[in-house]
Amino acid sequence: MIKVDISNVWGQLSLPDLLSTEKEVSAAHRTLTERSGAGNDFLGWLDLPTAEETEEMQRIRLAAEQIRQSSDVFVVIGIGGSYLGPRAAIELLQGANHNIGKGKGDPQIFFAGNSLSTRYWNELCRLLEGKDFSIAIISKSGTTTEPAIATRSLRWMLERKYGTDGARKRIYAITDPCKGALRQMAEEEGWETFVIPPDVGGRYSVLTAVGLLPMAVAGIDIRQVMRGAYEAVKAYDLRSFENPVWLYAAIRNLLYRNGKVMELFESFEPGFKMLGGWWQQLFGESEGKDGKGIFPVTAEFTADLHSLGQMIQQGARNIFETMVRFAPPQQTHTIGSDYKNLDGLNYLAGKTLDYVDEQAYLGTLAAHVDGGVPVITMDVGELDEAKLGELFYFLELSCGISAYMLGVNPFNQPGVEFYKRNMFQLLGKPGYEN
Repeated sequence: MIKVDISNVWGQLSLPDLLSTEKEVSAAHRTLTERSGAGNDFLGWLDLPTAEETEEMQRIRLAAEQIRQSSDVFVVIGIGGSYLGPRAAIELLQGANHNIGKGKGDPQIFFAGNSLSTRYWNELCRLLEGKDFSIAIISKSGTTTEPAIATRSLRWMLERKYGTDGARKRIYAITDPCKGALRQMAEEEGWETFVIPPDVGGRYSVLTAVGLLPMAVAGIDIRQVMRGAYEAVKAYDLRSFENPVWLYAAIRNLLYRNGKVMELFESFEPGFKMLGGWWQQLFGESEGKDGKGIFPVTAEFTADLHSLGQMIQQGARNIFETMVRFAPPQQTHTIGSDYKNLDGLNYLAGKTLDYVDEQAYLGTLAAHVDGGVPVITMDVGELDEAKLGELFYFLELSCGISAYMLGVNPFNQPGVEFYKRNMFQLLGKPGYEN
């Protein structure tokens, strides 16, 4: 079970404050699991974790093996949760540099359709030169602008390279089971398809084919991921403050009510950055509405201590932190000695890098707490596939409960459409003239 340490919020909050929220947290948890609250038609993610391999998972693994054997590169087309979830999973387990040295049999994985940058597109085209590649298109509708542009262009590249029949075997669609432009296109063209359940929103879709196919192509055991999530369903159904989900949801809401309007979600692992991005969308899009919400920000330490450290230490006192910790890996690195000692580091000779990292964490924690910033510590433990599944479910459940405590619908995003309307009008899209 993930451990949540709230000892470094006291002084800002008290134990009676926490205990006063017990009925509120319990009601929010019950509203979620009984599916009686706003947005209850998008709670299919609660049913995704499974201990047994489903037929869909078997098909995903078979498709992933085909992609691995036939492709030097696999391009995942999607935006929002369709992009952040799979990339977060791969980079957290395999690191930000996971593509280096990979090729056919263990393909490189790139992402497209998450921006409108010509420079990024040109870079992707250079990376695909001379490579065998396959693509997955992730979209419920098939008409979202950024992924649709990338789909059109990459499909043409495949057809020019392999012909229509050859390209057909290299295109996978992950979409609505019954409707939408992508579903129609996939059926007309004969692409293999996987399902995004209609009652699962994009930011909660990482444990569907949205996340599972890219993970499987990366060589991650998706059966273990799902088993970890399944065990989490049982572990985090505990209805008391012994449940770390309750602690996290309650404390962040109490801090918000006490003027802490920004949460800094951080880790000392570079591979955590995209998981932070996934969390940022999950909580930002779920809570940020009706003039409410904690503004989510993610950071990577120690790197960002050299850029954000001053602001955290002595800036406006409207923030709190959630520090995510992982157990050290089995393979360690020991710092050597140097007889000249010009860098002055011989005092660390013989110590492991993990030891130094731990002292950096403890020093940072003490400094920020002393500087008036409440800090929640989230100890994930040893990181593997099962723990990844548990972490995804833990954060999704925390988000649902926290948003209901805030008094908002966790599963809609009405504000997202406003920028699109303006953009479509400027682009001259039919139907948006006025």
